[in-house]
Amino acid sequence: PAPAGGVQDRETAPAAHHPPPGAEPPTSDAPPLGYALGQLGRIYILAENSQGLVLVDMHAGHERVLYERLKAQLRAGAVRSQPLLVPITLSTTEQEADIAEASAEELAALGMEISRGGPAQVTLRALPTLLGEVDGEALLRDVLADLNARTQGDDATGDGGGRVRQAMDYLLGEMGCRGAIKAGRKLALPEMNALLRDMEGTERAGHCNHGRPTWVQVALDDLDRIFMRGQ
Repeated sequence: PAPAGGVQDRETAPAAHHPPPGAEPPTSDAPPLGYALGQLGRIYILAENSQGLVLVDMHAGHERVLYERLKAQLRAGAVRSQPLLVPITLSTTEQEADIAEASAEELAALGMEISRGGPAQVTLRALPTLLGEVDGEALLRDVLADLNARTQGDDATGDGGGRVRQAMDYLLGEMGCRGAIKAGRKLALPEMNALLRDMEGTERAGHCNHGRPTWVQVALDDLDRIFMRGQ
């Protein structure tokens, strides 16, 4: 099974760059996003760096990490996939089944192995490895619904692969969102620090795939002003 939250995927282990348990985290040489102190509402990671407090939206941050890794794998040739122990068979509309069949090769490049099982039936046999324990049925339904929306007024049995190629960036973003840690997930400190290190090594990690900020810095001077220290 994938590690909790999918922070440490099977292919890329984060650097061991956090203080030993029980040690006071050094702030002078702390990495940019600091060392995790805990979670707030099981939504945000609170961390300390040399400037003060860092608040991280764990879902948004992990979403960007997965998205960039999926893009890198696609540029390298194809997204690595993991066969499902039990394939998932979905009932769909005939048009969605047509699209799935016409787009099978391109979807395989995105790590999703699918086949048509009937006039209105599709079977999912593999998913991108990076996504860990993602809800495969929900992901496939989202992908087919989006591709179906893009075919309105077109022949669904036509260039399905072309529609996938045009939508690849969007689909990778949706995969990253589906595979990212969900709000409400309790993480241990090593998992929080692993995500912080992953974010530091990811391009455009300051914003998620939808444009939302993934972290903010609160300087010690700002905290001093809030609590009227030195006044």
